[in-house]
Amino acid sequence: MKKEFMTQNDTEADMIFDLADEVATETLAARIAGMAKPGDVFTLIGNLGMGKTVFARAFIRAHCNADEEVPSPTFTLLQTYEAKETIIYHFDLYRIEKPNDAIELGIEEAFADGLTLIEWGERLDSLLPTNRLDVNLFPGDSTNARQVKLTGHGDWKIRLIEGFNQGSNHD
Repeated sequence: MKKEFMTQNDTEADMIFDLADEVATETLAARIAGMAKPGDVFTLIGNLGMGKTVFARAFIRAHCNADEEVPSPTFTLLQTYEAKETIIYHFDLYRIEKPNDAIELGIEEAFADGLTLIEWGERLDSLLPTNRLDVNLFPGDSTNARQVKLTGHGDWKIRLIEGFNQGSNHD
């Protein structure tokens, strides 16, 4: 996993990582999972096949157990998992038509009580909380490679900077 660069302004901080393969995506997800605390929200953004579910699966397994079955919630829209300290809510909003549809799924409760992973999180628009970490996945230099842009909003700005060695190119 190679960190390319970091930028920041008054409201957010960005870090970009080049990930060679699915294992590197899982490693980054597990590292971010280790920084997570109840009430955190993570939006997973990227085209189909970019690794949103791979990221979510590794994150959830880091909090539950390595053998946890983590299906994509594409059709159920929501899967929940009992973690050691909280509940993990895993939403897939690909099929919702408008942001308010997510309220019917209990997303506000998830924001208040647990760790929330939201595939296609950009579909929430103005319903997204101020404090969150956006995980944007893009194609990398090869078929299995990905580039990931992490954007920390609110208190995630500082947590992102503190959670990764700012001066290091390799984590």
